[in-house]
Amino acid sequence: MKFASITDRVADLGGAKWDVYLRARDLIAQGQDVISLTIGEPDVSTPADLIDVASRAMRDGRTTYSNGRGEDGLRAALATYYSELSGQDVEPNHVLCFPGTQTALYAVMTCLAESGDEVLVGDPMYATYEGVIRSTGADMVPVPLRWENGFRISVDDIRERITPRSRVLLLTTPHNPTGAVLTREDLAAIGRLAKEHDLWIVSDEVYGELVFDGTEFTSALSLPEFAERTVVVSSISKSHAAPGFRSGWCIGPEPFVEALLPISENMLFGNQPFIADMTEAAIRNGSGVAAGMRQRFAARAELLQSKLEPHTGLRVHRPDAGMFAMVNVAETGMNGYNYALHLLENAGVAVMPGTSFGETINDWVRVALTVEDGPFLAACDRIAAHATGFQRVSA
Repeated sequence: MKFASITDRVADLGGAKWDVYLRARDLIAQGQDVISLTIGEPDVSTPADLIDVASRAMRDGRTTYSNGRGEDGLRAALATYYSELSGQDVEPNHVLCFPGTQTALYAVMTCLAESGDEVLVGDPMYATYEGVIRSTGADMVPVPLRWENGFRISVDDIRERITPRSRVLLLTTPHNPTGAVLTREDLAAIGRLAKEHDLWIVSDEVYGELVFDGTEFTSALSLPEFAERTVVVSSISKSHAAPGFRSGWCIGPEPFVEALLPISENMLFGNQPFIADMTEAAIRNGSGVAAGMRQRFAARAELLQSKLEPHTGLRVHRPDAGMFAMVNVAETGMNGYNYALHLLENAGVAVMPGTSFGETINDWVRVALTVEDGPFLAACDRIAAHATGFQRVSA
């Protein structure tokens, strides 16, 4: 039997990127003492008041069909939110609602790229980006994100990789896995380059409310001179600790929204009205949990650095936002993948190899900051002891 070519394009993506995580789960299931610093999920439960809104909406009959655009109340709330965030005039007809950022990104990329096109994206990147791009038939063009530039994407590096086939530049700000945040000046320079080469800008801003003190977040929507080519995707998964509710959206110019609408209707024909009501409440009332997460994640990144850098050869990149910190393990003589396996098997700590997120951070691992303080401190001590022990053996 024959399958569609999309199955070949994405067949090699996924499994190998998660084998350290899956090995850790197996060890935990066997009863072994493993602290998992792998997956990034909020460290608090979905707020009870949001669950109450969804529950009441279901009891009130908000379980009927929706439409391809999303519920009117939610779209109006998002338009108000992004108008205030960006300082620009965002209208409900600039909004489409989806089940989560991932679905929104898949639909957006389907609308903008196809076979023969190229999509430029920073490397490292969120683990699903390559699959989303390749699903369209387009080719992914990695743009290295350099440690010496704080892992912020460089206009010069983008320019070097633009060809006549380039169609889309996919940004993530704040960035996963590095926690880098693009400045307004970064975005302005990127916008000028995109305009020069007639590129779409797609900005994944799902970590926008998890920016640490001392760093300013600028949405890509804040630059009106590039509004006709800019699309933002996001959700309540991180900001409101509601990943399982799968409630996201995209914001873009009206001609883009009208072009995307038939794709949305044929994929989904709307999402759940009771979840839309909950999301509307979340957007209108603001997050009651984001501030606490920002504080805890920043403190844990500082703790990780203080535990590792004075006593080991490991080097920590302190994030400006998000749920993760990057650790350079080159001094161990191992690459990130082998180090992650060695750490898991010998110290009982699971981290993600940098190669799970691209090819340019082979000597790095990603550490989730979402574990409670006690286990996180224990994990830091284990990582430090493992590193110093390894250094003694190497000497």
